[in-house]
Amino acid sequence: MNNILITGGAGFIGSHLAEKILNEGDKVTIIDDLSTGKLNNINHLLNNSNLEFINDSILNIDTVDRLIKNTDIIFHLAAAVGVYLIVKDPVKVIETNILGTHSILQLASKYNKKVLIASTSEIYGKNSHVPFNEEDDRILGPTTKSRWSYSTSKAVDEFLGLAYHKQNGLAVTIFRLFNTVGPKQESRYGMVIPRLIDQSIQKKPLTVYGDGLQTRCFCDVDDVVNGILALSKSKKAIGEVFNIGSNIEISILDLAKKILQIVRKNNIETLTNNQIKFVPYDEAYEVGFEDMLRRVPDTTKIKSLIGWEPKISLDQTLNRIISEKLAN
Repeated sequence: MNNILITGGAGFIGSHLAEKILNEGDKVTIIDDLSTGKLNNINHLLNNSNLEFINDSILNIDTVDRLIKNTDIIFHLAAAVGVYLIVKDPVKVIETNILGTHSILQLASKYNKKVLIASTSEIYGKNSHVPFNEEDDRILGPTTKSRWSYSTSKAVDEFLGLAYHKQNGLAVTIFRLFNTVGPKQESRYGMVIPRLIDQSIQKKPLTVYGDGLQTRCFCDVDDVVNGILALSKSKKAIGEVFNIGSNIEISILDLAKKILQIVRKNNIETLTNNQIKFVPYDEAYEVGFEDMLRRVPDTTKIKSLIGWEPKISLDQTLNRIISEKLAN
């Protein structure tokens, strides 16, 4: 039985990861300050004798030192996330991501513990050459646009992780996530699918930013968690960076239309007029906000190493999310 530490384990992805690990019979410790995570995400797990929940910040060195000393593998998912938070509280984003990751790596190196670090497709910035390969160049906007602070902070996390591996021999694996979606995800941090589904159920116009022609690839959280766990069990993944995501594109406008269609099939009355409302980026976020037209991962590397590829369709995921929201 392994002792697993999940930072940010009460968050959307972290809570799904914790549940999966517990089902495999390992012990899980979650540390989460609940700034973006929610206790509701793990309430159903709290009675499990193999789970320990610590309500604290990863910046609390004494707590994290004790936890890492007694763990076997660390899944570092704690981070300030979401486009809204990036724009509204850039100091928190930069400090949490960089200082928090530095603390985790420093202590993991002290006790020689394996670390898997969650990174992001934001790393690629506004590179327009898709699909994105792990070795592709990063193209970012100016520092005067807070939009790019998140990408930069996560890039520093990656540099730190790879430096600790190279210099200290620390077992580090980095995975870059592309638009992970599923039950328990919230709209309050700018996540598009829960926002559109909430609006459709509440009979409000679905807000599409820009012209809606920007495309994204959505991957079910269950597929993503399976990929993360498989990487953690591979010695060949150590010291490497991997994309995790779907490579099936859909425009945000078509996504909104698909959600309306599925909601109708669930016999929920929807709007008849003005069902989709287009909102300029300047109004949705901030003046001069820049978005990427396409964001598609090249997942050849992870498939070649561990045979991972997504199995759950977007329609299946949307139906799961809608069913969960209706049940609540």
